[in-house]
Amino acid sequence: MTEIDILEKMLLSRFFEQKVEKLFRDGVFYGTTHLNIGQEASHTGLVAALDDKDWIVPTHRCHGFNVARGSNIRKMFSELFGSKDGLCKGLGGSMHMSDVSTCNAGSSAIVGSSVPLATGIAFALDKKGKGNIAVAIFGDGATSRGAVHESMNIASVWNIPVLFYLENNHYGMSASSSRMLSTSDMRKRADAYSIRYFRADGNDVLDVIEKVKSAREYIIAARKPAFVEIETYRMCGHSKSDKCIYRSREEEEEWRKKDPITRYEKYLIENNFASDEDISLLRANVRAEVDKAYMDAYRMRGLSLSLKEAEDLVFSPSAVQDCQSGKTHPSTYRNAIYEALDEILSEDNDAYLIGEDIGLYGGCFAVTRDLYSKHPGKVLETPVSEEGFTSLAVGAAMMNLHPVVEIMYADFSTLASDSLINHAAKTYFMSAGQLSVPLVYRAPIGSGTGHGSQHTANIEAMFLNTPGLIVVAPSDAFSAKALLKSAVRENNPVLFFEHKGLYDTEGQAGDSNTFLPLKKAFVSGCGKDMLLISYSHAYQTSLDATESFSDRITYIDLATISPLDENTIISQAEKFEKIMIVQDTPFSGSVGATVAAMISRHFAGKKIEIVSALDMPIPFAKSLENAVVPVKERVRIKAVSLLSAL
Repeated sequence: MTEIDILEKMLLSRFFEQKVEKLFRDGVFYGTTHLNIGQEASHTGLVAALDDKDWIVPTHRCHGFNVARGSNIRKMFSELFGSKDGLCKGLGGSMHMSDVSTCNAGSSAIVGSSVPLATGIAFALDKKGKGNIAVAIFGDGATSRGAVHESMNIASVWNIPVLFYLENNHYGMSASSSRMLSTSDMRKRADAYSIRYFRADGNDVLDVIEKVKSAREYIIAARKPAFVEIETYRMCGHSKSDKCIYRSREEEEEWRKKDPITRYEKYLIENNFASDEDISLLRANVRAEVDKAYMDAYRMRGLSLSLKEAEDLVFSPSAVQDCQSGKTHPSTYRNAIYEALDEILSEDNDAYLIGEDIGLYGGCFAVTRDLYSKHPGKVLETPVSEEGFTSLAVGAAMMNLHPVVEIMYADFSTLASDSLINHAAKTYFMSAGQLSVPLVYRAPIGSGTGHGSQHTANIEAMFLNTPGLIVVAPSDAFSAKALLKSAVRENNPVLFFEHKGLYDTEGQAGDSNTFLPLKKAFVSGCGKDMLLISYSHAYQTSLDATESFSDRITYIDLATISPLDENTIISQAEKFEKIMIVQDTPFSGSVGATVAAMISRHFAGKKIEIVSALDMPIPFAKSLENAVVPVKERVRIKAVSLLSAL
């Protein structure tokens, strides 16, 4: 940017946001907004110091970064109208203005979550040899978030080329940083993770440019992260309804005297880059540009996506799967997954296996074994940071890497849930198809190992009502390998749950050419008296329990439990009056409850029985553990009772 370009971007941001502020106040726009007024030097200076191919991940206070990066402001106004002319076709709104054309991955409305996502993007850029950096933009309030600290630690340990860009405006919403932070010296945040620290006056755009350039040069040369603190101030409320009652008018006036635009205009005049007349003309032209962009957007304000068009953006179109079956060989469930991972890492240059203790230790359940030595540089052990490294994987997947995350126990998915629910599942939708997340997340579920309540939950039901996630739970060695091979080819996030009680079970596994389709249930048997529906470990329990009268039963292995294969379920349910559903999860909010409701919507009078775990945590005592989940005898008794019923 030239000196005048810098001023133009700052003015464009200021006038755009002043217009937006008035339009929200007048009730023209729906929803809410968070403005950057007063922080123009921060976003303009950052962008001026970056390469065009460096990526940024802003916060919910994102407009200024979009403007500085070069987003079309008519499309920004259209986004605020909810118009399909918008940057994200009206699906993102004020807080989610993704613009891949300007290397802007879109802002996160979850405070601090931009940091691990940007760390993942930088990780991907490094692995692809792009020679660029990613910028994690966050505020002082976010420095209290665990995800921020986890990401800084991982970035330091792994030497990830990410710039941690702290906009310190002294308030996290209404809470003053002096009351909420344990230190007033943000350098300590960087020093704690051995990250190089830079500080700039955030109301002096030239100082921001200088410090960011220095930090970027350091990152590129050292291939290490850097931390830049920008001290600034927002001359507006946190959001449209904020009356700023938590700060004094005297404080606001002191900062208003440091207005970054007025300050930079004075610099241009004093150094003969522009005259008063030049600046007055530029101001008039920029204001006219904003007004014209708004009027153009206003004329298209009614052009919204149809419901069908929006529904089509929940999932990215799946890659064409060549779901063929090759030769089979004897294998355990555990070894089938190992084989799939081995083949994935061998065949896919963009695949990386990420998780705790998956190297020399071989994985918590000995699934990864020697993959660490067979695939050097592609099996990456992480710190104990489930949210941090899962979010990193989401960011990396946004750059078309194919990360496979391993979590020790599915119970720990509560720690990674923000990454999966708010980012992996929603990125394709919120960006209106600009970004997809081809991520595989593996986690062991289930009891039977004596690990107690916090290591034995069938937690997969937690994700059933999150559109955008594919949730898979294979029941045998063959499906485990074939579905995992398909999952890594999928354009959408796949949660792959492996039951611990299945790892040692024996069966057949396919060769490297064997795949099975996701989102598809599998039917076996041809009995006429009852339909039995299940998945994962409970499916094997059901087969064992009904072995002596299996000729009377048709079985459905759901395999993919979200989204459910409704066509197969309904077409089979139509043939039977008696239907039994078996699951290892409690009934409430479960797969079985959903399947039963689905069938009942289509058919009245079906006799449906659901055998579930009890509504209680898994106890440690073995006798109690066995009493909670559906064991073989319990399933057999219920099946016999249903078959005998008139």
